[in-house]
Amino acid sequence: MIDWLCSLIPADSQWSFLRVLNYVSVRAGLALAFAFLFCLAVGDRVIAHLRQLQAVQYVRVSSGENAISLHEMHSHKGGVPTMGGVLMLGAVVLAALLFGQLGQPALWLCLLATVGFAAIGLRDDYLKVVQRNSNGLSARGKLLAQVALALGFALLFVYLFPSIVHYEVSGPGNPGPGVKMEGPGFLIVPFFKFVAISLGVLFIPFAVLVLTGTSNAVNLTDGLDGLATGVTISAALCFAVVAYLAGRVDASAYLYIPYLRGGGELTVMLAALVGACFGFLWFNAHPAQMFMGDTGSMMLGGMLGAVALLVKHEFLLLIAGGIFVAEALSVILQVGSYKLRGKRIFRMAPLHHHFERGGLAESKIIARFWIVSALLALAAVMTLKIR
Repeated sequence: MIDWLCSLIPADSQWSFLRVLNYVSVRAGLALAFAFLFCLAVGDRVIAHLRQLQAVQYVRVSSGENAISLHEMHSHKGGVPTMGGVLMLGAVVLAALLFGQLGQPALWLCLLATVGFAAIGLRDDYLKVVQRNSNGLSARGKLLAQVALALGFALLFVYLFPSIVHYEVSGPGNPGPGVKMEGPGFLIVPFFKFVAISLGVLFIPFAVLVLTGTSNAVNLTDGLDGLATGVTISAALCFAVVAYLAGRVDASAYLYIPYLRGGGELTVMLAALVGACFGFLWFNAHPAQMFMGDTGSMMLGGMLGAVALLVKHEFLLLIAGGIFVAEALSVILQVGSYKLRGKRIFRMAPLHHHFERGGLAESKIIARFWIVSALLALAAVMTLKIR
């Protein structure tokens, strides 16, 4: 919206310097600052309102060795407000609408995934903490809602998106328009130039898998104060760089990556997400004053998955989001091993609880996971040059 208002300013006007707001980098910086300051300004009120709703965390004592151990480790977290993801959601949506180019379909598709997955998480949180339904949405109901939303996103992406935006790949040795991709249903193979696998109709279930898998992986990671928030910042910064490069004809041609018209608007959205995460971390850092709940974790995962699909770097998400992958795999391996062999691989799953139960301090686990996630994000960006 801001860039549209600036375009109305005549070039010879005394206010013509405001036309600098047309630049993606400037709008991204403003979106980050706005989202951060919005969270700081509204955070205390959100915490107070959540307390008024009695939307607070409570730790249940369940049967089983792992459940009792987890209760003992986290008993001090009872009564902390949850559903704080609404704070991040508000900051991201407002920043995107203010500083994004509203005529770009990539922006709206990303917003659809962001708001949609947040709504599913919000419903689950509301049932659990406000209506005191300890189970919230059933596992099957939650998964069906995620799949339905992801399917809607994939269908729009495959059948509506190509009529508006086209992908092209070119390079220094091919300065022309390059290789035009027929629709978004292809996969770029890392480390190779001009190598893409056409999935055809199979791209739809693949997109559903990426979106549901990422949203659930972030949800599993959200078990310690600030853990998912900090890891998301690293992954979002990585994809902000990728989206910026993909949205530039010169940079995408130089790196042999698909050019996405309007891809820079995803940089604005991701910058807003980074600012919102920093602002939320102000209240979520150990010891947390507020938890994001499923509202926040599913929103973060849905947005990262959507961006990875839009910029055609799904495999890069495995590297930049390596912590999320490790957390999800630890649960899969733990459950599979226990059902097949009757033995556990980890002391407790997800992975962060394995280290926590081993005696490592919560703050140290969080810091070390942040460090690893930052290094993985850096490695993911570096792979763009290896073609």
